[in-house]
Parts: sequence; structure tokens; C-alpha cells
Amino acid sequence: MSTADTTTTRAGAQGRKAPAGERVADWADGRLGIYTLAKGGMRKIFPDHWSFMLGEVCLYSFLIIILTGVYLTLFFHPSMNEVVYHGSYVPMQGVRMSEAFKSTLDISFDVRGGLLIRQIHHWAALVFIAGMMVHMMRVFFTGAFRKPREINWLFGFLLLVLGTFTGFTGYSLPDDLLSGTGVRIADGLVMSIPLVGTYISFYLFGGEFPGTDFVSRFYSIHILLLPGIMLGLVVGHLILVFYHKHTQFAGPGRTNKNVVGMPLMPVYMAKAGGFFFLVFGIIAAISAIATINPVWELGPYRPDQVSTNAQPDWYLGMSEGLFRIMPGWEISFAGHTLVLGVFIPLLVFGAVLTIMAVYPFIESWVTGDKREHHILDRPRNAPTRTAFGVAWLTLYGVALMAGGNDLWATHFHLSVNSVTWFVRISFFVGPVLAFIATRRICMGLQRRDKDKVLHGRESGIIKRLPHGEFVEVHEPLTQEQLHTLTAHEQPRPLALEPEVDENGVVRKVKGTQKLRVRLSKSYYGEDRYVPKATAKEYQEITSGHGHH
Repeated sequence: MSTADTTTTRAGAQGRKAPAGERVADWADGRLGIYTLAKGGMRKIFPDHWSFMLGEVCLYSFLIIILTGVYLTLFFHPSMNEVVYHGSYVPMQGVRMSEAFKSTLDISFDVRGGLLIRQIHHWAALVFIAGMMVHMMRVFFTGAFRKPREINWLFGFLLLVLGTFTGFTGYSLPDDLLSGTGVRIADGLVMSIPLVGTYISFYLFGGEFPGTDFVSRFYSIHILLLPGIMLGLVVGHLILVFYHKHTQFAGPGRTNKNVVGMPLMPVYMAKAGGFFFLVFGIIAAISAIATINPVWELGPYRPDQVSTNAQPDWYLGMSEGLFRIMPGWEISFAGHTLVLGVFIPLLVFGAVLTIMAVYPFIESWVTGDKREHHILDRPRNAPTRTAFGVAWLTLYGVALMAGGNDLWATHFHLSVNSVTWFVRISFFVGPVLAFIATRRICMGLQRRDKDKVLHGRESGIIKRLPHGEFVEVHEPLTQEQLHTLTAHEQPRPLALEPEVDENGVVRKVKGTQKLRVRLSKSYYGEDRYVPKATAKEYQEITSGHGHH
């Protein structure tokens, strides 16, 4: 007998008919099995930590982008046909412009709530990409990308890259002077690709730049292609989060085989719902207060004009900076002119992104760690990985600074050439110094943790002993604090197998094996970790031997 039949029989036995909502739910469950799915999914346990909200910020801002984007598509005209403006914005009266720019002005000044929706859409895009970067930093520094979450790391990386391209295509749609300058730069990047660059440019713009079709093509990419792929990645990302269970920080009772936290329903969903409206409210408040992308100030795009101090949105600042750092080199090869001043930064940018994408697999290969990890690392306990992350952020910061070298020069009354040379040198020196300094800081923090475990926390209270000596009183740590400071692992580096096996046969050691062992020692060598306090050391200290 089906669930629906059982429900009807019970209702009939009691002399009443089952409510309509219950009957609909039973009908759906008999065909979709939603009760079984809901029973397991709604009781899913999620740990509670503030850093886990970063992923929620990304999700909620993405939803805001979709909602506001649907509204904007009702009024935007993705056409480059020229018209004469006769709208309500008086300074632009009689100016020739594309329909795309005119519709942007109409949305801003004639559509009720249009300007606010435009602002929310743009600010939500910035928050989304910023949240993605900070979320991935949290995942990287805590080691949450390790097995079995390498695929989810790739999903997050693709979401970041696609979000950047989606932001660029959307930023270019109004066809104003600032965005047109950015599209012109993009055309230069495409043209610098040897052999196929000109063909790609002609295909993208429908002829010589700016062509007559790029707004409509960017529009299709912006509202259909990229958001569709991103939505699929978001769904896949969430499915894998449910499947793999959530990571958690070390603590009493927390292991790789359990999750300590709150169920999805009703606690977590209630908090998540409130947090969504909080994010929406903050983005709306920022959008109402801080104007962004006022296209009416610079006017429509004209190929013979370039806006002064033109800067892209911050997430493209690194790519902009790479091109400003690079000298304007050109060479002729086989009858072709290779613009190395543009092509080399393009390769560097792609290489940085590629290393970022495959890093989980690189670390797994170097360390030889094939186990599943559900307990997060404290960044100080993985000094080499943390140093790599800070070096990457330093590289990004230097390139971002280079993207505004003209603004640095004008605002601080410096020579733009001096600023450019400073960032050129810092681009190579800065990440190395950041790597060395970060690793030493991590080692210092490990020593501090060991001292806290053995001697307790400094209380700031000075006590005088009977013989006149002054000592500081240390407060003992709780068992939970002791567990947190000592729960991390300290793996040993890989070692080469003996050159001669047990049968006296000489082994052939590959170069990749030697490289792997050398890199493993850089991760897990003796000078990379401060040995944890042992139970014996702790007992000796706490029993009063050699300690006040």
C-alpha cells in the first residue's frame, strides 16, 4: 500500500479527510521520494565558526546579482545602433550615443528604482568576487582543499575566474567612455596572441574594433553563458559540501570521522536566512550611499577619446598592473610582429592562475599525503603553505599597485617612472621577502604555543617569592585550549629509498623523485616545525620541576 493510501485510510478511520497540503506532499513523495531526501538533508550537521560565513556571503551576493540582473534586462537594449539622446538628463541632450548607453541613462534617471538596482547589481558583483577571494584564502590557509575536496577547490577557482569575466562583460555593456577604454585594452590583449590574435579579435568584435556587435555578444555572454555555467558550479559545489561533510577546526571530540555543530533545520537555516537579509541590507545601504560607475559623467564611448586615470574594477587590477610593469618590448619573427610587452604579462597572468588551480595536487604530490582530511590546520602549523599564500598576496598587491601607478604618482607627487621601477623590483623581491618573513613568524608562533602549553598563559600578575625574587604568575590552560594547541600533526619529510636494494641491485632514482624529496623537506624539514610539547614534558613542568 502506498503512503498516500495509508494516509487516506487513517483519515477515513478517524472520520476526516487528510488536509490538501498533506495530500499534495504525499503525492509528491510517492513519485520523487522527497521525504527520504529531506529527512537526511535537513538534519545535516554544520560546524559553527565565523569564517564559514564567508562562503555564505558569496552565495547570497550571487543570488542578489541574479535577482537585480533579471530586473535590469527588462530595460536594457544591447545594441550599438546610434541614436540622439533626448531624455531627462539635461547635460546629455542632443548627444549621439549607442542605444546601449541611452538605455543605461534611461535606467538610471527614468526607470523607477533603476539607479538603485544598477548600484546594487554592481556592488553585489564586487562583494561576490571579494568574498570569493577571501573565502578561497580561508580554504587555502587552513588546508581545506586537501583530499577529498580537490574538485571543490577547482569549482571555487572556476567560479572566481568566471566571476571576473562576468564582471568584465557586464562592466562593458553600458558602452561608456570608461568601459570602452577597458574593452579597447582587452582587444589589445587578444591581438597580442601570436598567429590567431587577429582572428579572435575579428570574431569577438565582428570586424575591426570596436565593430558593431560586441555589446550584443557581450550581453549574451553576460546574462546567459557565464551565469549558467556559474550556477551549475554553485550547485555542484554545494552538493559536494553536503557529500563530503563540512570541515571543522580542531577541538575536543572533533575527529576526521564526525562533525560537531548544529543541524541544518531549524537552527542553521534560521541563522542563514537572517544572514541573507543582513548581506542584502548592507549591499543596499552601500549602493544607496556610494555611487559607483556613474556613466553619465564621462559620456558615451568614442574611439578617438580616452578617459584620464581610467582604472578597471579592483579584481582586474592585477592584470592591468602586469601590463604596466612590463617594458614595451616588440620583436619581429617570421614576418610577424610579436608584442612581448603585452603577451608576456598575459602568459604570466595565466601561469599564476594555473598554479593557483592545481596547487592542491602539487601539495599532495610533494608531501605524499593521500589521506582524507576533515580537520582544518591552523596556518601557523603549516608554515610553508602559509608562506606561499602570503607571497601570492604580496604579488597580487604589488601588481594591483602597479595598475594605478599614475594615481600613485599624481596623488603623492612622485615620478611615474620611479613608481613603475619600484613595482618592477618589488614584483620579484616582495614575494620572496614575504615568504621568508611569514615562515619565520609562523615558527615564532609555534614556539609561543609550545610555551603556553608548558607554562600556561601570562596573566600579567607579578608575585614576590619569600626569598625576594619577582616572578610572573601563569594561568594554566583549560583542557580544550591544550587540545587545540596540540592537536595538529607534524609529518615527516619523504626520503629517498636506499641506492642498493636488499638483493644488492642498484636502484635507479628518477630526477622527479629527487625533486619530490627535496620539496618535501622544504615543507616538513626539521627546521620547518617546532616540536610539540610531549605529555612527559607537560607532566614534568606541571609537577613543579624546573618551573615556578
